Amino acid sequence: MFNLETYQIVNILGLIIGLALGAIAQKNQFCFSGSIKDYILTKSTMRGSSVILAMIISIVSTYVIASFYELDLTETPYYKENINYFVIILGGLLFGIGMMLSDGCSNRHLIKFAQGDINSLIVLVFIAIFGYSTAKGLFAEIFNPIINNPTLIEWSSYIGNVSMNIYFIVGVLVLLLIFIVKKAKRLLSLWDGVLIGLLIAASWFVTGVIGEESMERVIELSGITFVYPTAKSMEFFTYYQISELNFSISLVFGVIAGAFLMSKLNRRYSFGCTAAKGQHKVKYNIIGGSLMGTGGILSIGCTVGQGLTGMSTLAFASLVAIVSIFVSGTITAIILNKKSKLPMCFIFEWKDNAPNYHI
Repeated sequence: MFNLETYQIVNILGLIIGLALGAIAQKNQFCFSGSIKDYILTKSTMRGSSVILAMIISIVSTYVIASFYELDLTETPYYKENINYFVIILGGLLFGIGMMLSDGCSNRHLIKFAQGDINSLIVLVFIAIFGYSTAKGLFAEIFNPIINNPTLIEWSSYIGNVSMNIYFIVGVLVLLLIFIVKKAKRLLSLWDGVLIGLLIAASWFVTGVIGEESMERVIELSGITFVYPTAKSMEFFTYYQISELNFSISLVFGVIAGAFLMSKLNRRYSFGCTAAKGQHKVKYNIIGGSLMGTGGILSIGCTVGQGLTGMSTLAFASLVAIVSIFVSGTITAIILNKKSKLPMCFIFEWKDNAPNYHI
């Protein structure tokens, strides 16, 4: 009765990982862009600490799995041949601007949509449209002269798509975590970062170890990312063929379902107040989603796709991408804040340091 093919098992496990990720992210509102906004508005470092801890855990746990099962992570897109760092930076800058204009990255909008923010659906649709266009459509032709520019590729080759030293990068992240956490007891509240980091490693295990046994279909070695999978999910609905269902699409469905189910238990968060204030303007949703769709493809991933999954492979290109996203996101948030257009409905602060905010 349950004699499943390997690819079916991989898809089911992708759905389960997505369910877990969606539930965890909804419970604590895990968010890269939100961590930037928190610091600008309230100087809070709580959500930022969760993101950094998730990076550390994902790098270490992925390294252990890759070493034990002899996974070659250089076969992933993060180690693509003829790397063009100029395009990676351009994509990261576009994505960072987009996630702040739309108030959230691609993963964040999946969570927000699942917990009741209908504005996030607009963002997701435009992420899908522009992501697919940049990968295979009109924008692919437009950006092709830049992506495959011989001069830019040659300049990038002086660095090469190298692997970073795990001891160095983890050491830097640990020092950064200590600096922003400040109190050891606060680490106990960062359980979401630990679990999400482990889910990154789990995705490598599912696609790289279990998926390797597939005789029916070739299962690509892949982790957790959301821009292109969001586009493929729309394509799956539009040109429905069950044979097109894969790990990444199952993951997207799982995230939405997991966040929705958790939102029914965790009713604390609702985004009606942001929408009521008129800060979720349709034009920002459209522009932000479009920039994230294009930027996410050019930079080979989003905040989760590069900041966690890509970084877990220790690819230098992933570091370049996430730094670019962080820089442009921070600058955009500062500009929006000066114009009083940086929305905030909920305060995310350490329990031992929570002031009496009134929104």
